[in-house]
Amino acid sequence: MVLFEARAPCHRIPPAGPSILLLTRACEDLQQERQDREDEKDRYLGEKLPPLKLSGMKMDELHNLCKQLHSKIDLVDEERYDWEHKVIKHNKDINELKMKVQDLGGKFKKPALRKVRVSADEMMRALLGSKHKGSMDLRANLKSVKKEDGDKVLTSEVGDWRKNVEAMSGMEGRKKMFDAAGSGQ
Repeated sequence: MVLFEARAPCHRIPPAGPSILLLTRACEDLQQERQDREDEKDRYLGEKLPPLKLSGMKMDELHNLCKQLHSKIDLVDEERYDWEHKVIKHNKDINELKMKVQDLGGKFKKPALRKVRVSADEMMRALLGSKHKGSMDLRANLKSVKKEDGDKVLTSEVGDWRKNVEAMSGMEGRKKMFDAAGSGQ
């Protein structure tokens, strides 16, 4: 069992390629960008929120300060709510436009399909591949139906339909139907 294979010694180590230089430059830019964001945040908070001087304030002054702070909080929450809804609305619009672009770009003309006759065996081979074994004869599975001699009986009873209609018309015909129905039970 060989754990390590002997390799030819490398005489030359390749110099740092342009991709490595680009990656180091990108990392430096990301760190600088993070630092800039933190500085901007500190500056903005310094402007909007001056440091509180609570020492030596009376109770009424503290209540007034709390009311002012609550009113500022309410204003900031209203702005935040408005901006969140604007962002949500814009995101929905962007998604709708993306869908429209996909629909417009994705339309293509459907080719006319040809009628193809495929037997059941060929269809099963296409669907199942090598798993399909044996042949499938659908006609062998059908039940055979034999015609009975019931047709001959009906024709003898019906006969000429005009005679039958004349015999059954009027009260006498109804009486015969009633008697025939009663005697059949």
